[in-house]
Amino acid sequence: MEDNMQDTVMFKKMEKEEVKLAKQILTEVYNALKEKGYNPISQIVGYLLSGDPAYITSFKGARNLIRKIERDELLEELVKSYLEKEEE
Repeated sequence: MEDNMQDTVMFKKMEKEEVKLAKQILTEVYNALKEKGYNPISQIVGYLLSGDPAYITSFKGARNLIRKIERDELLEELVKSYLEKEEE
C-alpha cells in the first residue's frame, strides 16, 4: 500500500466572481454577528476551524449564507488577502 501522506495537495484557484461572492458573504455574516452582539472575528474563526455552523447566527440568514462557500476557499482567500496587505 502506497503512502500518500507525503504528497502535496493543490487547491483550485477561486475565480474572480467566486472571490467577490465570498467577500460579500463574509461581510454580511460579519455584520449580522456584530449586530447580534457577538464578536464576529471569534465566531467566524470558530466556524472555519470546526466546520460547526452553530458558530454563525441565523439572524439575517447568515448561517445559510456562509455555508454557500467552502471553508477551505474562505481560508485561502483570507490568507491571500492578509499576505498581500503585508507586502504593501
